[in-house]
Amino acid sequence: MDTDLYDEFGNYIGPELDSDEDDDELGRETKDLDEMDDDDDDDDIGDHDDDHPGLEVVLHEDKKYYPTAEEVYGPEVETIVQEEDTQPLTEPIIKPVKTKKFTLMEQTLPVTVYEMDFLADLMDNSELIRNVTLCGHLHHGKTHPEIRKRYDQDVLTTLCFFQRGVGIKSTPVTVVLPDTKGKSYLFNIMDTPGHVNFSDEVTAGLRISDGVVLFIDAAEGVMLNTERLIKHAVQERLAVTVCINKIDRLILELKLPPTDAYYKLRHIVDEVNGLISMYSTDENLILSPLLGNVCFSSSQYSICFTLGSFAKIYADTFGDINYQEFAKRLWGDIYFNPKTRKFTKKAPTSSSQRSFVEFILEPLYKILAQVVGDVDTSLPRTLDELGIHLTKEELKLNIRPLLRLVCKKFFGEFTGSNVSQQLFLTLQWRVDVVEATPCPLFQGPLMCHTTKMYSTDDGVQFHAFGRVLSGTIHAGQPVKVLGENYTLEDEEDSQICTVGRLWISVARYHIEVNRVPAGNWVLIEGVDQPIVKTATITEPRGNEEAQIFRPLKFNTTSVIKIAVEPVNPSELPKMLDGLRKVNKSYPSLTTKVEESGEHVILGTGELYLDCVMHDLRKMYSEIDIKVADPVVTFCETVVETSSLKCFAETPNKKNKITMIAEPLEKGLAEDIENEVVQITWNRKKLGEFFQTKYDWDLLAARSIWAFGPDATGPNILVDDTLPSEVDKALLGSVKDSIVQGFQWGTREGPLCDELIRNVKFKILDAVVAQEPLHRGGGQIIPTARRVVYSAFLMATPRLMEPYYFVEVQAPADCVSAVYTVLARRRGHVTQDAPIPGSPLYTIKAFIPAIDSFGFETDLRTHTQGQAFSLSVFHHWQIVPGDPLDKSIVIRPLEPQPAPHLAREFMIKTRRRKGLSEDVSISKFFDDPMLLELAKQDVVLNYPM
Repeated sequence: MDTDLYDEFGNYIGPELDSDEDDDELGRETKDLDEMDDDDDDDDIGDHDDDHPGLEVVLHEDKKYYPTAEEVYGPEVETIVQEEDTQPLTEPIIKPVKTKKFTLMEQTLPVTVYEMDFLADLMDNSELIRNVTLCGHLHHGKTHPEIRKRYDQDVLTTLCFFQRGVGIKSTPVTVVLPDTKGKSYLFNIMDTPGHVNFSDEVTAGLRISDGVVLFIDAAEGVMLNTERLIKHAVQERLAVTVCINKIDRLILELKLPPTDAYYKLRHIVDEVNGLISMYSTDENLILSPLLGNVCFSSSQYSICFTLGSFAKIYADTFGDINYQEFAKRLWGDIYFNPKTRKFTKKAPTSSSQRSFVEFILEPLYKILAQVVGDVDTSLPRTLDELGIHLTKEELKLNIRPLLRLVCKKFFGEFTGSNVSQQLFLTLQWRVDVVEATPCPLFQGPLMCHTTKMYSTDDGVQFHAFGRVLSGTIHAGQPVKVLGENYTLEDEEDSQICTVGRLWISVARYHIEVNRVPAGNWVLIEGVDQPIVKTATITEPRGNEEAQIFRPLKFNTTSVIKIAVEPVNPSELPKMLDGLRKVNKSYPSLTTKVEESGEHVILGTGELYLDCVMHDLRKMYSEIDIKVADPVVTFCETVVETSSLKCFAETPNKKNKITMIAEPLEKGLAEDIENEVVQITWNRKKLGEFFQTKYDWDLLAARSIWAFGPDATGPNILVDDTLPSEVDKALLGSVKDSIVQGFQWGTREGPLCDELIRNVKFKILDAVVAQEPLHRGGGQIIPTARRVVYSAFLMATPRLMEPYYFVEVQAPADCVSAVYTVLARRRGHVTQDAPIPGSPLYTIKAFIPAIDSFGFETDLRTHTQGQAFSLSVFHHWQIVPGDPLDKSIVIRPLEPQPAPHLAREFMIKTRRRKGLSEDVSISKFFDDPMLLELAKQDVVLNYPM
């Protein structure tokens, strides 16, 4: 449109136009034409004269009713014509912009009882920082609303949490808390999941903490995950504090008398101490309310006290009492004699109560009983005596809110100061360490250890979460990110990145900061691309000697396997991108591609994999994904020594290696995996370990070459050759190649490409070529692998399967149903016992992981939902039957009897991996070796 022809209101002001009459004539003509067309349409009535041009017949399909898109929009515009019926009515032609949101985040910073600047200033003072992980068994009260409400921190961020009712991700929260004297401390708290499947999240939290607060339900006591967490915390050498939570259940639910409640609480403390002494070498690590590292709480009713804080309530009420001395007399077999007004170790009368019962439990029972029982008559009088004033409206409240209100007024605000008081005591050693450091940590070079990746709201990017251990990290600075495979020799796994923004994470909101000094936790943007699980972030230049922080060591193993593929094959790249993201999001998840091309995800249990698949489908790839039936990883092992010496020659016939295989001593594989013994030790120390603990002779103990398939692999390669028979110098020159062949062989066993486990391979003889040219890696490595396989197959090979340890809680009348369900799944019970002070039983059992799918659902069906079970990987066990027995015929769709299981597992695993149906022995035996076998007339049931 020419702008000069019109004024600002759109009125025409250009040169005069032709008169309208011409237009009218044109209009009339077109109108006539239209009428003629309409006549045509009706049904060609009458013949048209050919004399009139423009009145010829136009076919229906050639008519042009509307201008084309090009005429309307111009030639430069691309137009899309939406054909009819290609899109369902439910789907809009132009979709609204959809924002993905998978976490609940506050848009603005909420109002807190302290300024955010004050929190940021505390970060510079390392003596005032406490880094703590809250952990405990499932539903023992780690994430309770009362703790969250007080400081306006809502810890529940993932939407999954609400749907499932269990924590799935560990959530970091940074808050300022006062101690009992009102001094402020900066608390970095990691709230972790309690479900045993997600113990990898706890491991990630423990790595960057200095201490743990272990929550234990007073009614349930020490459970499966409590025990594992104690062991884990002790192994990580962290300070341990216990919070016995839900003590209201002892009173209101189990209705125990005060003395029995004391016994129950003491039993929990004793049990925890027993576990600590079992796993710890430190004699001084003891938990006791007297030492201030055990507190009692009920987060639902705002109760939280230690002996010290309860004694202080007495001191505040009655005046001149030295509350610290009083607190020391409130636990254990100590009695108060009202006549002499002294504490004695012996009960003054037969009906005397222990001091803990008399001074703490009885007052507590009275308050709860008054509120629950007699609100109208005696409660106001009791509250007056305690100096608690309630309005008439407050007295009309329901029982639970009223109880919460009364306890809050009696115990003071639920600030967590009692717990924080304990943590000051427990974490005091950290302050001593900081004071003993000659130069302040934040002046050193930057070293930051990231242990977790948190995805953004929309699930597109990740932020790395970790702890700054030295130096200061600034927003926008260039850093060097070192991955888990980085070493000083091999620097491939490192990348220079630029840090984006930095935040202090407070669960549902983030506080942005421009720098974070040593000792603090930080959420970092912009470094997620090279990080898979954990990483070390350091200066890009000047800190070349920096080693990495070692990768996380989980207290469980991922043994359950599912294969995934997209429903629509063209969406494979989207699924691969999703797999990369879930791999970053879950610390112990493993993803890999099998040789057959299937994509496999390994996880710790059913709930774990269910969450992984939910994230993969909904958050990260948003496509339909098919999942194969779950299976488990197997291991391969031997049960006897090789029946003859197995040898293999290299392709150039210049080298020959002879080996035999035999089972390892019981417990040795576990020792290697738990790093009780390490291959990096010097030979003398290594030799002493094997001589003293496993009765190896000096020669064998000193000639251990390697563990396999990696530094903590449960197989051993021993050089058992004699200097008189073999040239040790030549053998030493090919040692690396033989070790590589051994590690390759143990990584993929001959039965079904699974790890070999619990096998000792001995090199008995070796002929090595003189010229270096004839003994290169290309000759030796495949040969060493082949001889490992043949020695393995000659030593009665067997399959091993993972076993789960199951803990079931059920009422007494459901115990027999639990036995029935377990028996149907090859499980066996190891212990069933009543839980002291409650009507429930605990049943402990073992069940093969492959038979555990659907076990929980089955259990609930058979017990009307009254039994609750948790299972966790425990050990490997040999599958009954011989996997190489050709006489076994496996009929499809029929359950196999026990002796056929090994064969069934092997054949089906091989089929799934796209391997040949049976193990072919000729692949691993040379011709001379086969001749040797024939000569010795070994009867083999292997296919040649």
